[in-house]
Amino acid sequence: MNRAFSRKKDKTWMHTPEALSKHYIPYNAKFLGSTEVEQPKGTEVVRDAVRKLKFARHIKKSEGQKTPKVELQISIYGVKILEPKTKEVQHNCQLHRISFCADDKTDKRIFTFICKDSESNKHLCYVFDSEKCAEEITLTIGQAFDLAYRKFLESGGKDVETRKQIAGLQKRSSRRSRCWIQELETENTELKNKVQDLENQLRITQISTSPAASVTPKSPSTDIFDMVPFSPITPQSTTPTRNGTQPPPVPSRSTEIKRDLFGAEPFDPFNCGAGDFPPDIQSKLDEMQEGFKMGLTLEGTVFCLDPLDSRC
Repeated sequence: MNRAFSRKKDKTWMHTPEALSKHYIPYNAKFLGSTEVEQPKGTEVVRDAVRKLKFARHIKKSEGQKTPKVELQISIYGVKILEPKTKEVQHNCQLHRISFCADDKTDKRIFTFICKDSESNKHLCYVFDSEKCAEEITLTIGQAFDLAYRKFLESGGKDVETRKQIAGLQKRSSRRSRCWIQELETENTELKNKVQDLENQLRITQISTSPAASVTPKSPSTDIFDMVPFSPITPQSTTPTRNGTQPPPVPSRSTEIKRDLFGAEPFDPFNCGAGDFPPDIQSKLDEMQEGFKMGLTLEGTVFCLDPLDSRC
């Protein structure tokens, strides 16, 4: 893996940009496996990984196990490793996470790339065996990285700025919504107090004008089911029913949860859990920017375009 790849400005790639941006380029290969490496780049790093996985393959071969076949689908969105028959995706390596790619010049069947795992953030070296296409696959990954990097420069900065503006609008909207909700709750409380005052005044007026006001109040009448009618403004009566039994207690309304005039719980967007909102996409854009800024080393030469401009 000691031959450096020199990319000239006028170099023509093997595939059309449309083939990699709108579709993908498929390849068949044998998958020797992946192993963790300490560095994201370096010929010695991948050489040690290839030697380790080759040794593991010989052991498995002596035990009667065959090297599994896989299908590679290369596009500007990454390198997918699939099971050839079921098309089940085994690994999905995004291009901005791939930092090194090379084919072995001592063994032209072997090619490899280093990718940062999205979950563990560890650098993994993937090693493959292709009888005729090792170098072509390496160059195809390089071309896909080239196109993806250009696409990110053209639209990435605009996307970042747009998303920042949207985030600002969402924050202002949340503040306005909170103030509006508080105003509605205050208005509902005032209306409730007014209604309560009117009911109390009406009740006092009815009692004072009633001819039986000086007479000892009778037991409240009961309905056809021998139950005392419920009134939300009178305290719970303990007067026994006609059959001599106490009426069942009216369950008290819980005051722990405040509800509005329509019986709904007040909504507070600032008390919602983190799972109620979509994840922050700014960190994803920052991760892509950092990955493209590192560049893709293709057979010993850093493969990237002009430095990231201020738009990103």
